[in-house]
Amino acid sequence: MAKVRITRRERFSAAHRLGRPEWSAEKNLETFGKCSNPNWHGHNYELWVTVEGETDKETGFVINLSALSRIMHEQVIDQMDHKNLDLDVTFLKGVISTTENLAVAIWKQLEQPVAAIGGRLHCVKIQETENNSVEYFGN
Repeated sequence: MAKVRITRRERFSAAHRLGRPEWSAEKNLETFGKCSNPNWHGHNYELWVTVEGETDKETGFVINLSALSRIMHEQVIDQMDHKNLDLDVTFLKGVISTTENLAVAIWKQLEQPVAAIGGRLHCVKIQETENNSVEYFGN
């Protein structure tokens, strides 16, 4: 059978600050620009999760999108939406909250639950702004 990829999009809003606590404010500003604002800043993120596989002969699905949406909410969206990524999100503790790092952390949150319902993650894509997005395809 042919492999098919299907993608689900969800959205969340969150605040964060880019910076290293051991660096001076000047070095953080030089490295991370206005994203190092000590009073945080926020984004309206879009998250795309793509699952790859063969279509089920009975349902025609690669994966049930309702189940994928539920997993995305339980594992990611409910933990991140309207939160401070640096202070409130357990699975991001100790991680600089760049979009690159978010994509990897979200993959780790989703890989096993998606596999448990018969899917295989192909890509996690996060769009932070209309001009910036990151795609992660696993290890």
